[in-house]
Amino acid sequence: MPIRDAILAEYDHEMISTRQTLERVPEGKGDWAPHEKSMKMGRLAGHLAELSGWGATIINQDELDFRPVGAPPIQPFVMTSSQQLMDTFDKKVTEARAAIAGASDEHLMKTWTLLGGGKTVMAMPRITFLRGFFMNHIIHHRAQLGVYLRMNNVPVPSVYGPSADEGKM
Repeated sequence: MPIRDAILAEYDHEMISTRQTLERVPEGKGDWAPHEKSMKMGRLAGHLAELSGWGATIINQDELDFRPVGAPPIQPFVMTSSQQLMDTFDKKVTEARAAIAGASDEHLMKTWTLLGGGKTVMAMPRITFLRGFFMNHIIHHRAQLGVYLRMNNVPVPSVYGPSADEGKM
């Protein structure tokens, strides 16, 4: 089995739960955060939506500099409406899925580099970035967003089993 097939099966599964979580982010709560050091809900939801497309960047580019020298840093995506959030998420998921589906094992084993200000932050095989930096990053922030939802009395969707709000499996 090509590596991409294993990644795609997992990606598809995780994107279902991620979409269900993002669909529940309430409008008008974009500036809410549980703590002063925490991301605001609109930024966290936006980050999760944009993260879902980073697979395309990892596949289609050899590197990414999030603070390129002599240019403005990458601007974070912030949710302004549910429609804008879901449109962005759906677009990014489609882009990432297509990129992963077209990747050969050989390409997935090539080095990909994350840079900050022209300096290497991390460099490792693309497959390692896809699993660790991409998929696990999505799962981490989806869990954070689930806590935000709970703290705002919004039902949390079932992810890996029933939630307190949904007894389904």
